[in-house]
Amino acid sequence: MPDYKSLNDIVYQVRRDILRMVHKVNSGHPGGSLGCTEFMVGLYYDVMELGINFDMNGKDEDLFFLSNGHISPVFYSVLARKGYFPIEELSTFRQINSRLQGHPTTHEGLPGVRIASGSLGQGLSVAIGAALSKKLNKDNNTVFALMGDGELQEGQNWEAIMFASGKKVDNLIATIDLNGKQIDGKTDDVMPMGNISNKFEAFGWEVIELIEGNELKAVIETLKFAKTKTRNGRPVVIIMQTEMGNGVDFMMHTHAWHGKAPNDELLAKALDQNPETLGDY
Repeated sequence: MPDYKSLNDIVYQVRRDILRMVHKVNSGHPGGSLGCTEFMVGLYYDVMELGINFDMNGKDEDLFFLSNGHISPVFYSVLARKGYFPIEELSTFRQINSRLQGHPTTHEGLPGVRIASGSLGQGLSVAIGAALSKKLNKDNNTVFALMGDGELQEGQNWEAIMFASGKKVDNLIATIDLNGKQIDGKTDDVMPMGNISNKFEAFGWEVIELIEGNELKAVIETLKFAKTKTRNGRPVVIIMQTEMGNGVDFMMHTHAWHGKAPNDELLAKALDQNPETLGDY
């Protein structure tokens, strides 16, 4: 049974990390990062089977690929808090010569990062390749990938979605962050995608819908349920409804904070809503 009190303490601290990182350099993407905090904490702290030391080969452990790389603040915070690299390094986010660039890359050699994900729409293809490699190597672990809903407007995704079902890549769990917003507005206004669940079903995927994507318990239970659906001949996708900017009242219910940092006054207001639990870097 997960210790939800301790996990929620991590959620609060990760939110603080996100806010402080983007504020310091007056750039970055807090909205989607905050919306996926519960998912990332649940995945790394309770669901995935991880090796003791980071290894790019990822043999005999679960793998995660972040496709929507602009939400790097939540990714970096969780990796640091999980021990992949020093927490203090979060203070270098988006600075020259930092390993923590705005969009993650493997070039900097940052432990935990398996893919360069500045360009949207590519992560699922890479995750499928990793999942196929595990099958070839008789490795029974699972590959996870996270994508944004606006990202599904990129055509490469649908080639990958068709390939995964056609080749029965059933050791793969993809999650769609369905917040209905992207950089320029609502996804329905920018490029309506209709019913995403129906689309994945039409492509032959096992579809799981998660309504409470910002409730840690629901996220963890859904991820664990998704694992039980693997290795049945079909890839698995979780359609996860979240709120962009979750946990900070003035960042919620708007796309405005997709890629904008708070000023000093708003940072203080946001931090007041998220108590320091594990210690700020």
